[in-house]
Amino acid sequence: MDKNTLIGMLLMGVVIFGFMWLNQPSEAEMAERQRQLDSIAAVQRANDRAAAVTGNVDTLSREDITLLTGVLQNLPADHATINNEGVVLSMKDGKIDGTITVADTTVTWDEIIATTSNNPATHNLAVQAVQRALDVYAKNGSFAGSLTGTEEFVTLENDSLKVELSTKGGIIAKATLKGYKTYKTPQLVLFDKGDNDYSFTLSNNTQRFETKNFYFTPKQLNDSTVLMNLQLDGGAQWGLKYTLVPGSYMVRMEMVQQHMSRIIPLNINLIDLDWHQKISRHEFGKQFEERNSGVYYKFAGKGGDVKYMRESGSDEKEIKEKLKWVSAKNQFFSTVLITDSVMSTAKMTSADTKDSPDYENYLKDINIHTLIPYSSDQAQPASFYFYMGPNRYHMLSSYDKFSPKEDLKLTYLIPLGWKLFRWINTGIIIPVFDWLGKFMSNYGLIILVLTIILKVVLSPLTYKTYISQAKMRFLAPDIAKINEKYPNQEDAIKKQQKTMELYRLAGANPMGGCLPMLLQMPILIAMFTFFPSSIELRGQSFLWANDLSAPDKIVEWSTHIPFISNTFGNHISLFCLLMTVTNIIYTYITTKSQAQSQSMPGMKAMMYMMPLMFLVFFNNYASGLSYYYFISLLITILQTYSCRLFITEDKVRATMAKNAAKPKKKSKWLERMEQAQKMQQQQQKQRSNAQRRR
Repeated sequence: MDKNTLIGMLLMGVVIFGFMWLNQPSEAEMAERQRQLDSIAAVQRANDRAAAVTGNVDTLSREDITLLTGVLQNLPADHATINNEGVVLSMKDGKIDGTITVADTTVTWDEIIATTSNNPATHNLAVQAVQRALDVYAKNGSFAGSLTGTEEFVTLENDSLKVELSTKGGIIAKATLKGYKTYKTPQLVLFDKGDNDYSFTLSNNTQRFETKNFYFTPKQLNDSTVLMNLQLDGGAQWGLKYTLVPGSYMVRMEMVQQHMSRIIPLNINLIDLDWHQKISRHEFGKQFEERNSGVYYKFAGKGGDVKYMRESGSDEKEIKEKLKWVSAKNQFFSTVLITDSVMSTAKMTSADTKDSPDYENYLKDINIHTLIPYSSDQAQPASFYFYMGPNRYHMLSSYDKFSPKEDLKLTYLIPLGWKLFRWINTGIIIPVFDWLGKFMSNYGLIILVLTIILKVVLSPLTYKTYISQAKMRFLAPDIAKINEKYPNQEDAIKKQQKTMELYRLAGANPMGGCLPMLLQMPILIAMFTFFPSSIELRGQSFLWANDLSAPDKIVEWSTHIPFISNTFGNHISLFCLLMTVTNIIYTYITTKSQAQSQSMPGMKAMMYMMPLMFLVFFNNYASGLSYYYFISLLITILQTYSCRLFITEDKVRATMAKNAAKPKKKSKWLERMEQAQKMQQQQQKQRSNAQRRR
C-alpha cells in the first residue's frame, strides 16, 4: 500500500466519521424513537394475543403492566388518566389505580391483577378492555396525553352567524343562522352537535393520529378568534385557529403548529381530511327539499367547473383531479369547505336517509375523504374557509374576494339551469327581481309586476305569433279550395305552388308562429329554475300561500296515489290548480282558432292532456312558480283577445288584395321553394319517361 492510498483511506475515514457524528440523533429523537419501538411492540403483542388467545385471558402480563406504567407516567399532569371504553386508570402514590366497567359491572384494578376471581367471565372482559386501552394509548405516542379530557364548548358569533366549537376534536360542532327559521323551530340550526364532524389524520412512519380522538385546550385570542391547541411531547404543538369574519357567514380555519417535525417526518407531505355531515331538514316540503340537496364540489383552477353528486337516492364518487371546495348543500343553505391550496383527491358518498330512524329530520348522510398538502416544518401548513349560510346569489358572489387567484363560483350552489337559462336568470331576472324588491316588500306583488314586465317586453313576439296564427286561420278556406282543385298526387307540385302563392299574397308564413314562441321558451324555462331556487321567497306569504317557496296546500291526505305519488305528492296546491284551469282555457281558445285542429283530433286531445300533465308535475313545486305561470297565462289570454280587436279577416283580405296589386317581387325563401319545386317536376318527368320506355 503506497503513501497516496493510505492518505486517501484516512481522509475517507475522517469524512465518514464526521458525517456520522453530525447526523447522530438528539436525545429527543432517541426518546421518540424508543416510544415508537414501544408502540410497535405493543401492537405486536396485541396481534399475538389476537392470534393465539380465544378469550380465556385471565391476567395482564408483566410487559403489559410495565408498558401501562410507562404510558401513565408520560401523560401530562393535567391529563394523567387513561380513559377509554370504560377503562379509567391513573397513577396514585406511584401505583396504578382505577376501575374498569364492562357489561354493566365495575371491576377495580386490584381485582384485575389478582390471579383469582369470583366472576371469571367479567374478569376476562375487563382484562381485554385494559389491553385495548393500552394499545390505543401506545399507538398515539406523543398525542396520548390528549386522549382524555372533558368536552367543552366555546362560542363565536356575529350579527349573522353563531358557531359553537367543541374541545373534543377541535371542531365546529354547531352552527346557527340568525334571522332564519325552519318549518317547526324559531331558529335555523344548520347542523347540531353530533351532526357535523371532521378530522385530520397525521402520520409518521409507524403511527396515525386522528384529531377527532383528542381533547383540545381552547384559548380565546380575541372576540372573534379562538385557538384549539394540543400540547405535545418535546415542546411540540398542533392546533386549529378559528376566526369568525365580521358581518359574514365565513369562518377562517387555520392549521397552526410548532416543532411538529419532531413527531411528523419532513417526508410526509399530505394529511388526510375526513368530513362527515348529516344534512338537516329545514323546509315543510321534505320531498322537494330532498331533491335539491346533496354534495357539490368545484375543480381547482380558474376554469374549474362546479359539479354535483346525484341528488336523488344514494351516490358515490372518486375524484382524481384537484378540488378547490366541497359542499354539503341544502335547498336554501349550504356548508362549504374552501381550501386556500387544493384538495389532491377525494372519495365522496351521499346516502339518503329513508332507512334511518331520523328520516323525518335529515335529508342526506354524506362522507368526504380527501388529502391536503402538509409540511411539518411550517408554522401554518394549511388554511381554509368554512361558509355556513344561505344560498343567496349576491352574497355568494361577493365571497369571491376570499380567493383572489380564482373565481370560487359559489353562486353555482344555486341551480339556475344550463348556460343559456342561467345567463337569463343572472343577467335579467335576478337584477329586475332585486330592483323591484327595493320598492315593494310583498313578494306576491313583486312576482306580479315582474310577470307584467316580461309580458310587455315579449309582447312584440306574442303579437307576431298571433298575427301568423290568425292569417293561417283566415286562409284555411282558400287552402281547402286549392286541395279540392288539385286532389291527385301528380298535381302535388302545382298544389304546393298555389298554396305558396296564397301565403305570399297574404304575407303569411306557416312557420311564422313557431319562431316567436321558440324565442320565448328560454325565459319560461329560466323562470322554472329561478323560483324554486330563490331564497328570497322562502317564508314569504301571499294570499292563502304561507310560503311562496313551498306548495300552497289546501287539501292533504295520508295515502299515496299509485305511479304519480312521488311527483304529485299527497296534497292539492291551489295555485297549481288555478294554473291548470287557466291553461285548459287557453288551450281551448288556441285550438278553436286553429284550422288544423279540425283535421287532427288526436293532436287536439294531446293539447288538452298537457295541462293535466303540468298539474301532476308542478303540484309539488314552489307556489311562487305556479302563481307566476297562472298570471302569465291570464295575461296571454288577455293579449289574445286584444289582438283580435286589431286583426280581422277583412284586414287580412285587404292586405292580400294590396299585395296582389304590387309588382311580384319574390322573396329569397319563395325563390328557393320554387327552385326545389322545379327540380321535383324535372325528376318526375324523368321517371315518367323512363316508365314509357319500358
